[in-house]
Amino acid sequence: MTDIEKLQAIVDGSDNIVFFGGAGVSTESGIPDFRSVDGLYHQKYDYPPETILSAEFYYSNTEDFFKFYRDKMIVPNVKPNKAHTALARLEEIGKLKAVITQNIDGLHQMAGSKRVYELHGSVLRNYCENCGKFYGIEKITGTKGVPTCDECGGRIKPDVVLYGEMLDDDCIRGAAEAVSKADTLIIGGTSLVVYPAAGLINYFNGRHLILINKSRTSADSAAELVIHDSIGEVLGALRI
Repeated sequence: MTDIEKLQAIVDGSDNIVFFGGAGVSTESGIPDFRSVDGLYHQKYDYPPETILSAEFYYSNTEDFFKFYRDKMIVPNVKPNKAHTALARLEEIGKLKAVITQNIDGLHQMAGSKRVYELHGSVLRNYCENCGKFYGIEKITGTKGVPTCDECGGRIKPDVVLYGEMLDDDCIRGAAEAVSKADTLIIGGTSLVVYPAAGLINYFNGRHLILINKSRTSADSAAELVIHDSIGEVLGALRI
């Protein structure tokens, strides 16, 4: 039996699947993972991405933050790939109960997924730090410099979790609850090194733990099935 056939059998026999995904899910749609690009951003920026995408840098160097944010964090015209589509279909037929993602691109919702826990927020949402009014992505892409609120003139901040900021309590609680109730947990496109998100695996008490990632992860030894391959190709091969 091939790995795809084993995965198919597990999916067919499960009725409470949760998917936990990372950057590898989005790279197949053409969204770069800055952790895997050696020195590319350093050629153009004076600071590494982790520094620019920190809360401290945002508040102290706001204009430089938005230069990088517009240039590197917003990728225009991206579309869901086979992984996003397969997960949306699994939810539609009632097998998948939740998607938990570390990505901020909104591609799961674009594909049709309804119950999505966005651990690190979304580039599609932005809010005024003063009055709380929300704006879409066009408020960032359609302006230059530091974006300001049409209502009160306050600074608009992307609704993403920056380095040094806490994850949203309700989001992490909901994700942990979903994992704890799952009979099958599929982890894909993540190396499981970013905490506290990676710690969600500790809440899993179900039957089937599946790892799909191009490289090895710290949880491979605990998984029933490990597939070192493209997440889109693997999920796209399922009969749903």
